[in-house]
Amino acid sequence: MQDERSEWLARPPQDGLAEKLRIGAWILTAAILVLVGLMRRIKIPLPESVDLSFLPPFHAAVNALAAVVLVIAFIAVIKGRIVLHRRMIMTAMFLSVLFLLSYVAYHFTSNEVKFGDANLDGIVDQAELSKVGGMRTVYLILLASHIILAAVSLPFILFTFIAGWTNRFSAHKRLAKWVFPIWLYVAVTGPVCYLMLRPYYP
Repeated sequence: MQDERSEWLARPPQDGLAEKLRIGAWILTAAILVLVGLMRRIKIPLPESVDLSFLPPFHAAVNALAAVVLVIAFIAVIKGRIVLHRRMIMTAMFLSVLFLLSYVAYHFTSNEVKFGDANLDGIVDQAELSKVGGMRTVYLILLASHIILAAVSLPFILFTFIAGWTNRFSAHKRLAKWVFPIWLYVAVTGPVCYLMLRPYYP
């Protein structure tokens, strides 16, 4: 496996291509953030026969699968299996794009589901009220960290991918050391937030 790593490290960097792709990454990031910002303000009505209620669990499944793939990619690169690492990262990128497109489409066409204790009037028992309120706090903290880190990490995930794709391995390694755990955290907390919110979906 050391030969496989050495073979990749011997490849010359493609600095010119990397610079062009970085500009594209910034443009793509800006476009995605604009779409995410608009999707909560603009609602596109769908025919009554169209039901997108299957999408939230689909999003959670895609995120969970992305987390598994990222872990495999990490183990692969530690063991020097660069070809497998690249394949897993490509798969993780594909899953992230699939999630993003589906997520944006869902929120442009469906009302946002909020944690069930947005209105606590129906809860009489004080212990139950406290429990639900505590869970809501945990949920909101997880959701906020998930959203913020997803937005902040997006361009740097792209930069890390570009660095690897263009054989700029020192830059790739330097970025991946902190980008990978953030990407993994975002992928894991997505399904966790869904599972916490699941009882409140219609």
